[in-house]
Order: sequence, then structure tokens, then C-alpha cells
Amino acid sequence: MFQNSGLSLEQAPPISVILRFFLTGSIWGVVAGVWLMFQGDSSINSNSVNGLILTHIITLGVMLSFMLGALFQMLPVLAGISFKEPIKLAIRSQWPILFGTIFLLLGFFNASSLLYILSIVFLGIGVVPIASLMLRRLLNLNNHSASSRGMGFAIFNLLILFIIGVWMISLIMGWSTRGNILALKQLHIGLGLFGWIALLIISVTFQVIEMFYVTKAYPKEYSNYLPSIITGLLTLELIFTLYIPSFIPYIEEIITPLIAIHALFTLYRLSQRKRPIVDATLWFWRIGMSSLFVAMILWFLDDTTRLSLTKTVIVFYLFFALSIIFAMSYKIVPFLTWFHLNAQGYFNAPMMHEVINPNYAMVHIFIHSTTFTTALISTWFLPTLWHLTGVLLSISFSMIFIAIYRAWHLYIATQKSGERFEFPKGF
Repeated sequence: MFQNSGLSLEQAPPISVILRFFLTGSIWGVVAGVWLMFQGDSSINSNSVNGLILTHIITLGVMLSFMLGALFQMLPVLAGISFKEPIKLAIRSQWPILFGTIFLLLGFFNASSLLYILSIVFLGIGVVPIASLMLRRLLNLNNHSASSRGMGFAIFNLLILFIIGVWMISLIMGWSTRGNILALKQLHIGLGLFGWIALLIISVTFQVIEMFYVTKAYPKEYSNYLPSIITGLLTLELIFTLYIPSFIPYIEEIITPLIAIHALFTLYRLSQRKRPIVDATLWFWRIGMSSLFVAMILWFLDDTTRLSLTKTVIVFYLFFALSIIFAMSYKIVPFLTWFHLNAQGYFNAPMMHEVINPNYAMVHIFIHSTTFTTALISTWFLPTLWHLTGVLLSISFSMIFIAIYRAWHLYIATQKSGERFEFPKGF
């Protein structure tokens, strides 16, 4: 899978670094499902407290956990960057993010100044140092790939996203009077969904689609410039937020078609793959990119025609992000389990299909697709079905949690009882 990356055991972080983030993200996904199950339709309203809580459970709890875990793995693979003491780095970011997220959710619930302050402090300790380190290491690279350059822009946007979030809290709590809260909210959403989540996934596609599914590479000019164009437009949106907020929708009307085009381009690349095998991860990618395309078109229409499509956009965007998370997890986790055990010299290192059975992933596709369908029915016809959607979402994340936990358990069990090849002294 990573045969062209030059990945070595010394360069790769310990498997526990990645799996701890993935397991945490899975648990937060179950929590999101439970919250949706009990709160129902009100949690899909982004202007309500229930909606704010669900949004940040998913973005900070689920997405940030999975994406930081993926960055710890992808930066060595796609950019040749390794970290000293990666376990300590992971713990120093994961635990503060966990507590900061909890404090923020509680702050939304009762508007406590103390909880907001604690959330800012803990999220700042968890996000800023690791994001700054990753960005600094990327800036120091002599030779960039399209993926490494795009990941750098995405991490930069994450840092700006945190600053805007702090600014919004300061306005809400009356600590500051400078700034338009509605314009900052729109910028915060744009940075989070376009500049962080979508851009990081776009940057990863430049290499993993070709690598995983044996497709043609994206055109160099396209992959080199798309991330910088999106980030440049978001920077312009930041300026408009400060001085002419009414211009913000015009920026989004440029960004959304660009991302929609990339989704179509990726679907086309997948249709032209040279490896004919169809597995669950391919279906997750297809669902994800199709959902992203629809979400961006609807977002564009919502900005230009005011059709009140917000809930539908949220559903399609959410299932874009979750589909790609599941697709990457079902590729990364089996590979890492095999790679680390094989590199350590274990004769009985399990093959990738033995780590996670392909049939298990296909069952997950069915659950995921059913959850998606139920969410759309809930949005368009029957809001009471949001409770069932929450149950299905919890089941979906329970499945990915079980798959990752079993891989971790298999890794530990093989280390304890497996036969290991010992290299001769002086070799």
C-alpha cells in the first residue's frame, strides 16, 4: 500500500499513537449518536444549544481525533516527516483536547464563563502546540508534494479556526465588543468545513487515491494550486468578515464549486482505477465524494437563491466526512497492524484481511448507508426519525470502534505469543 513512500519502522510512529486517536474519535461518534437519539430534530438546528453541542461533538470529538491520528501517520508517509517522542506528543495533545471539548460542551449548555475559559485553555494547549509543530516541520521541507503542501494549508486554517473560535466566545461572554458575531460565525463555519476538514481530505486524495486504488495521478498544476486557492479565498473571507461582511457569500459561491469539481474529479478517478477489486473502502469513498458534491451544490444554491437548504447540506456534508473517515480507517488500521508486526520480525504477523475481515466492513457499509438514508428521510419527511438515525449512528461508530479495538488486541496478542525472527549479531 505504501510501497512508494519509503516508510520504515524508525520513521513511523508507534501504532498506539494512531489507534488512540481513532478509538477516541469512535467513542465520540457513539456519543454523537446518543445525543441525536435523545435530542432528535432540535440537534440538527445549528442555531440551537442542542445543535451547537452536536456540531462540536462531531467536529472536535470525532473529526479532530481522527484527523490528528491520520496526520501522525500521513506526515511520515506523504511528507517524510517524523516526530521525536510521538507518544508523548500524542498524549500532550489528546488529553487537553478531550477535556477542552468537554468543558466547551458544558459551556454551551449553561453559558458559564469559567467553563468557556477552561475550554479555551485546554483546547489551546491541545491544538496549538501540535498544529504549530506540524506546520513548522512542513514549512521546513525542501521538496513538497501536492499532499504535503495541502496539509500545511489545512493545518494553518485549523490554527486560524481556533483563533476565530476564541474571538466568538469573547464576544458571546462580553469580554470584547469588537467584531460582528454573525459574520464571525459564518467565517468559523467556512474555515472549519472548507479550510480544515474538506481541504485536509482533498490534500490526502492527491496521493492516496492513486496509491490505494491504482489510478492516474491528479494533474500537477491542479493539485499544486487548489489548496492555495481555497486558503487564499478563505483569507479574503476573513478580511471581508472584518470590513464588509455582506461579501462573504460571494466567496463561498467560488469555493463551493471548486470543491464540488474536486469531488467529481475524484469519482472519475475511482471509475478509471486499474485495480478492478471492489471493497468496502471504495464504496465509502464513492458515498463520501458523491455526498460532498451534492453538499457543495446545495450550499451554492442556498447562498444564491436562499432556498433554506441548510439541514440537507448538513446531512450530505456530515456523511461525506464520516464516509472518508471510515474509508481511511479500514485501510490504515489493517495496514499498520501488519506493517509494525512484520517489521518487528514476527513470522505469524496477520495479513491485512485477517486484521479486519472484508465482510465486516461490507456490513458496516450497509449500516452506514441505512443511517444516511434515514437521515435524509428525517430531514425531508419525518423529523421523528432523527431518534432512529441517532441509534444507527451509534451502531455505526460502535462497529468502527470494535474493528480498531480488535486490531489493537490482535497486535498485542501477536507480540506476546508470536514467534519472532532474530537478526544475527553484527548483521
